[in-house]
Amino acid sequence: MKKFLTTVTVSIVTAMGISSMPAFSAGEAMDFTGDDRVDVYDLICAREDGLEADKIRLMADFLLGNGDGFKEDKPNSGNQNPGGGYDSNYTIDESCILEPKGTIHTGDGTYYGGGYVGGCAMLDPVSKDYWIVAMNLADYNDAQLAGAYLEVTGELGTINMLVTDLLPEGKKGDLDLYVDAFPLIAPQEKGRVPVSWKIVPLDTAENAPVSYKWKEGTTEFWCGVQVRNHRYPITKLEYLNENGEFVEIKRRPYNYFESMEMGKGPFTFRITDIYGQVIIDENIPLSTDDTEIIPGHVQFPK
Repeated sequence: MKKFLTTVTVSIVTAMGISSMPAFSAGEAMDFTGDDRVDVYDLICAREDGLEADKIRLMADFLLGNGDGFKEDKPNSGNQNPGGGYDSNYTIDESCILEPKGTIHTGDGTYYGGGYVGGCAMLDPVSKDYWIVAMNLADYNDAQLAGAYLEVTGELGTINMLVTDLLPEGKKGDLDLYVDAFPLIAPQEKGRVPVSWKIVPLDTAENAPVSYKWKEGTTEFWCGVQVRNHRYPITKLEYLNENGEFVEIKRRPYNYFESMEMGKGPFTFRITDIYGQVIIDENIPLSTDDTEIIPGHVQFPK
């Protein structure tokens, strides 16, 4: 099924409310990638194919939420609001795109016994409901893929795994699987085997918003905050300052975003994932309890 530019009304849902804006009429198919959705990758392909500048601008306006839209022939998943609804539109930041969804990586798979406690991604406590995996430094990229959910395939099968730790000696593509998970994808006696993997949506994000954990020692004068339960890995976190401007928060390799400028809150956060998808979460309180997990109000689209 294709998507077409047509006359519709696009609803924009945020954590604080709903507004509507008129769309445009053009009558041309815009699903350039053939994946039954119109997104930033269609925009990239349209540019490469030499689509007229005015139509490129219309596509960009829609994807950036600037007042134009596409009508789809099936429901579209977007930002989840507190009542459980979904946007039909969301913002894209092309500068944050790491790779297309579904990109396949290859490397060597090994195994080790750590990762549930004390992993470099600092995601403690990690639920034993997950298989866990350590990732090489190049792909981990200073915690950009911390908390990523991977579909890992070996000669014996495929399992989903949560990235909680680092494999410092690994080359790009390499993974170090939890020891009990390794036999599910390859004979354990082999020790090192070829694997392929790709990033998939985190299952617990299907019916729940993103959440936040504040670092030990957090006050209104210095804080560290971690985003959790994100459907896809996080590229950028920003907060809205007193001047009404979004300011990027520096990310540390141990998977906390830290600042001395944010103040005492509550905060409005703008979060961008590795596919350039942007959500805005409002009224997030600061907490000095480093064991508290604070639920947000929104979630990334599929």
